[in-house]
Amino acid sequence: MSASILKYQGALSALEPDARRKLLARTGESDALVASRVQALIARVRTEGDRALFDFAREFDRVELKALEVPRERWNAALESIPSEVREALTRAARNIARAHEAQRPQAIEVETEPGVVVGRRPDPLGRVGVYAPGGRAVYPSSVLMGVVPAKVAGVGEVIVCSPPGPDGLPSAGVLAAAALAGADRVFALGGAGAVAALAYGTQSVPRVDRIVGPGNAYVAAAKLQVVDAVAIDAPAGPSEILVVADASARPEAVARELLAQAEHDPEACCVALVVGASLAEAVRSAVEQQARVARRGDIVLSALGSRGAVLRIDSLEEAWPFVADFAPEHLLLATSKPSEDLARVRNAGTVFLGQCASVAFGDYLTGANHVLPTAGLARAYSGLSVLDFYRWTTWQRVTPEAAAAMAQDVGTLADSEGLFAHAAAARAWRVP
Repeated sequence: MSASILKYQGALSALEPDARRKLLARTGESDALVASRVQALIARVRTEGDRALFDFAREFDRVELKALEVPRERWNAALESIPSEVREALTRAARNIARAHEAQRPQAIEVETEPGVVVGRRPDPLGRVGVYAPGGRAVYPSSVLMGVVPAKVAGVGEVIVCSPPGPDGLPSAGVLAAAALAGADRVFALGGAGAVAALAYGTQSVPRVDRIVGPGNAYVAAAKLQVVDAVAIDAPAGPSEILVVADASARPEAVARELLAQAEHDPEACCVALVVGASLAEAVRSAVEQQARVARRGDIVLSALGSRGAVLRIDSLEEAWPFVADFAPEHLLLATSKPSEDLARVRNAGTVFLGQCASVAFGDYLTGANHVLPTAGLARAYSGLSVLDFYRWTTWQRVTPEAAAAMAQDVGTLADSEGLFAHAAAARAWRVP
């Protein structure tokens, strides 16, 4: 096996501008085509409602659905059917997710800006949210927990799960079991752009929601971006990605394991390591090759590494931080001797793992942190899913008669200066004669 399994290698400083741009952009040439197809699918759901969803199941999932909604007894049966060790692990994960997100609950605030003027802000749970759970190349019951548990912690009125149907017309047993365990209210056997459109606009069977969260493929991601006129979404998410920053304290085989763990998600996953020193960089590259040879999802791993895989040499950690900020990875692993100190240098990342023992796999499943994270550099502006995504804020103001009189003239002056004369009159009416 040659070194060509990695798309990029060598020194970071020697990376050609076009190669650097492609590595940072992480977009595909098919994005416009996907967006066009998604637009047509959404239009059909808005026009045809349930009929379009049944057609999509027949066309894309190759199954004839009898109903879109999955009865609760099927979830409960799935929960009973899964292996006991899987159920115990899911229970532990749900417990940790709840603990972590309970600590994030926001508080109401109230402040007196000047005598007699009080401004307040309170968090109100959303009425209904939709949680999307993938079901294509792999199924992710853990993603159900990551969406449903925080919503329940926030006090959302109704939580709806959508996941693609299998040959039996149902989402996977793991997804159904996780929905039951997490406390979802309803489950629909719906996938792809059709599910997103149904949640955003509503159909005869699927109620309209206030926010849609959860990862998905390129069609799901594109659909979420196209329905933001009707519904709130979490951070746009695409193929999985990881950036590892490693110094001499890192074990090459551990760095390689982290790259392969993300590469097995998707042929378009982006897996990059910045490694201090030529010898360690070569050791990491060699370890990646060795592990890729025996990877159980080898075709996917090799495709990802061949299209967006990189082991790049840096001279010092100082060289890493500007690239980290530009790359803004979904997952950032600091396999360094002082990761807690290095964390202070990080600004743009979906989530950061401190030290090589903090494998991304632990965060994907069990630490309690959320694994629904921004990708493709959007961590520059977006954060990972949290309990805050399941609230909206109500602000309010209280003004005493004395405070109204004190503000009347200045408000009138400002309103006049903007040509809003009715505003000025409404304020000056409170002046004391």
